[in-house]
Amino acid sequence: MTTATAAKPSLFTRLSFGIGGAADGIKNNGFEYALLFFYSNILGVNAGLVGLALLFALIIDAISDPVVGYWSDNMRTKFGRRHPFMYAALIPVAITYYFTWNPPVGISGNDLFLWLVVTTILVRLSFTFYDVPSTALAAELTQDYDARTSLMSFRYFFGWFGGLTIQILLFRYLLVPTEEIPIGVFNIAGWNTYGTVAAVCIFICVLICAAGTHNHIPHLKAPPAARQLTLGKIFREIFETVSNPSFRALFLATLCGLIASGISATLNQYINTIFWGFDNKQISAITAAVYISAILALIIAPIAGKTLGKKRGAIIIGVLAFTIAPMPVFLRLLGLLPPNGSEALFNIIITITIFDLALIIVTQMLMASMVADIVEDSELQTGRRSEGIFFAGISFIRKLSQGVGVMTASFVLAVAGMSRGGGAEGATPEAIRSLGWGYGISLLVAWTLMLICVSFYRISRESHADNLAKLAAREG
Repeated sequence: MTTATAAKPSLFTRLSFGIGGAADGIKNNGFEYALLFFYSNILGVNAGLVGLALLFALIIDAISDPVVGYWSDNMRTKFGRRHPFMYAALIPVAITYYFTWNPPVGISGNDLFLWLVVTTILVRLSFTFYDVPSTALAAELTQDYDARTSLMSFRYFFGWFGGLTIQILLFRYLLVPTEEIPIGVFNIAGWNTYGTVAAVCIFICVLICAAGTHNHIPHLKAPPAARQLTLGKIFREIFETVSNPSFRALFLATLCGLIASGISATLNQYINTIFWGFDNKQISAITAAVYISAILALIIAPIAGKTLGKKRGAIIIGVLAFTIAPMPVFLRLLGLLPPNGSEALFNIIITITIFDLALIIVTQMLMASMVADIVEDSELQTGRRSEGIFFAGISFIRKLSQGVGVMTASFVLAVAGMSRGGGAEGATPEAIRSLGWGYGISLLVAWTLMLICVSFYRISRESHADNLAKLAAREG
């Protein structure tokens, strides 16, 4: 164990690594919440074709994750294993994101399908080259159990912060109505400006992450000794690596957690507008309150990891968070909350949302840090450090499972009789009740399964220290 990897990273290093997460937050926010709307409702591409283009890009992206992860684990250069990928992605990731939101003038409707396919594939591929190696640095910048939690806390904080900031910029300041365009969301120039601003921000965040951690390159782990590799051997090594029991637990937990996230993200607008009856001003206030949640999570996660341990902390805080989240909905269904339209109801919901979302983000931070601790556990079993493979695996399941939550949410809407739209005016009391029960129960089931999976994670503070001691003895 080198002094550099044993020590706790400086604040500068944690900030540099964390700010890199803002690039991913900005990209995810645009791709998951705005791209479908922009190309279908604004540019006139058939929504089915847009979905098909996004699916193509998502599949190729998911397949590329383990390839890039394995490649970066075995890369041999004077700039180390990870940084060549990060620097190589720097310009492509910004340029391709810009062109995604600034398609050629004169092409419209379904003629933009090929453009969308190509640009979204290139965006996702370039992000893979950056995100997988850069996230894998969490296991290399330090081997300290608690310092890894701090690193991933900064990463997730800036991911939430960056995505939310760009979202607010887009909808509050760029999509403004004009004399020719009375409805702001149809202001194409605003969308184009968003693409430019977001691309510049992504470029800066990637550069800060790469350059800010560059001085650690001499102290990072070396790749395995050069050896003759065949395609069969590569896949055998990948399979051997991901067979780690603790990784399987987190892999399945991530799957269940993302199903819950998809349900929540898809139904959130229905819950806020139809179930609670909030207006745009109130919804904007709830959205902005996410800043407070992210700050609280940044403070709570390291404390929870240090006092409770990562696994125990994730389970305890997870149970608390995931019980609180649907509780207001259940209380309303039982007639125990103030009526819609009252200031008391809004104050209750925004307060619960702030603290509950903070706990959910804390759970995400702890689980992300748990991935880093698998590296030494696996190294003892396989003789190889495979940071890239592990973080690529989590990224892989994140991308392939995104649609499952959306499908579940669509089923809830169909059962509630809301799949054909109509807004609050078209929703019957029975439909609203069905929406509430479907929302709350589906979230509880997905989150419960996630926590059950986390319970099978085997690495504790003590076993991690034992792994480090055994590796140090082996190297000595």
